[in-house]
Amino acid sequence: MGALLVGLPNRFRLFPVGLDCALTAAAVLPLLAVGLSGGRQPWLRIERRLLWGFGAAVMGLGAANLTLLIRAMLFGGDRLSAIELLASGGALWVTNVVVFALTYWHADRGGPEVRLRALGSRTGFGPRPDWHFPQQDFAELGALWRPSFLDYLFLAYCTATAFSPTGAVPLTARAQLLMLAQSAISLVTLALIAARAINILGS
Repeated sequence: MGALLVGLPNRFRLFPVGLDCALTAAAVLPLLAVGLSGGRQPWLRIERRLLWGFGAAVMGLGAANLTLLIRAMLFGGDRLSAIELLASGGALWVTNVVVFALTYWHADRGGPEVRLRALGSRTGFGPRPDWHFPQQDFAELGALWRPSFLDYLFLAYCTATAFSPTGAVPLTARAQLLMLAQSAISLVTLALIAARAINILGS
């Protein structure tokens, strides 16, 4: 995501490149600390808070960059090339998928560490789930299976592509609002920017 934000054209950037790099480093450092410390609780708490902050910051930056891109498209379309529109829209769309995948991963059942501890407990259940995955319906898998990051990445990709749940079902208002926000951002990105770029290429 840091590379995608850095790769945006200057006209669609809210802050200098250094701030994007610092934001990415702030998210990576606690991950390294958790790995090196063996998953100690203080570092897990720091990691969770920083990643929530990172997700919120990237969502805000993505929404602001999308607003700048749409404004430039509507009021300065003659100065924008199709390649520039497609590259910028593609970067924003991929960032949207990855940041919401991270958010889903950390939101569901209290996060990956809580889900892992629940898997090793006698009951096998943790906090209330935000999503229900089809794999949980199979008796031979339901008691042992827990979603990985890839499952949440697939959920985010499907939400951004189909604008609706295609596998995992949202169970809470928080999950529904997150998916609603992601679908809305993706719809604007694909419908307006991609359509405008194709129109420029065809003219």
